[in-house]
Amino acid sequence: MERELTAAATAVDGRADRAIRLAVGVGQWLPQPAAGATWQRWRSLAALAVGDLTAARVVEAHTDAVAILREAADDPEVPPVPLDEIGVEPDSTWGVFAAEGPGVRVDARQVGDNWLLTGTKPWCSLADRLSHALITAHTGEGTRRLFAISLRGATIRATADVWVAKGLVNVPSGPIDLEDCAAVPVGPDGWYLRRPGFAWGGIGVAACWYGGAVGIARTLRNAMSSKPPDQIATMHLGAVDAALTAALAVLGAAAAQIDGGSVTAAEASLLAGRVRAVVASAAEEVIIRAGHALGPAPLALDERHARRIADLSLYLRQHHAERDEAALGRAVLELDEWV
Repeated sequence: MERELTAAATAVDGRADRAIRLAVGVGQWLPQPAAGATWQRWRSLAALAVGDLTAARVVEAHTDAVAILREAADDPEVPPVPLDEIGVEPDSTWGVFAAEGPGVRVDARQVGDNWLLTGTKPWCSLADRLSHALITAHTGEGTRRLFAISLRGATIRATADVWVAKGLVNVPSGPIDLEDCAAVPVGPDGWYLRRPGFAWGGIGVAACWYGGAVGIARTLRNAMSSKPPDQIATMHLGAVDAALTAALAVLGAAAAQIDGGSVTAAEASLLAGRVRAVVASAAEEVIIRAGHALGPAPLALDERHARRIADLSLYLRQHHAERDEAALGRAVLELDEWV
């Protein structure tokens, strides 16, 4: 299965339209996190990223939305979500728009039985190409709620021309402006952030980082296999192997903990922070060591390798580096027991 997924992602070749079609298909069978096959879910996402990071980025977001909606349907705290009111169909394509940005926000107000969203939401990937999205909006000072919306209508304007990135070029993630956009709530205030699935989705992104790093590592090993490597090159390959082994180990251990039911809601955020930190560090080390070992030639002459480096470098910035490590440190200080 993993080889087939890598091949399917490779065929995407950076094309968003192909990635969207692949996402719909994968979303129909990808296991739900914390339902007994979390490891299969993350290995599948990683396999996609080995082939093409545009494919993985689009599939991860779509399947995260699908998982959130299934989680809502299974949660007795969440009233039924009337997705038919916004035209959702089996082949609908989804994004998750939950980022916040300075100086912009989306506010939700209730008018009778209806909800309307107005404002600007940053970092909305493929908003001009997808059919629907899950989006967070403010329902008051300090309170946010998740809503489902249709992206096809006059009440939404996507701004894609601000996307100048050299990585994930065909996944523009500009802002969207909403004006009285019809929305249906998914859970009560605060449900989106406090549910355990929020942490599991964050680890799913890390699985994609890992897969992207594996793709780079394979290029490194293949290059070294074509001619006798020197000791410095083999040193870099050994370090890359160690970094990837550590990343794979924490992903696998986390999946086992989650499916074993041993992770409490309070521990979910800490677990996700640890896994993301380890995987992000490993992926960054792979990028650096591959560059040192291979030199400039593949960055200048191998289009797929150069694109993978640029894609992963940008994708990794979903990890907030030292800020996320500081948050992890604060969480460790609150533990009664540690290591």
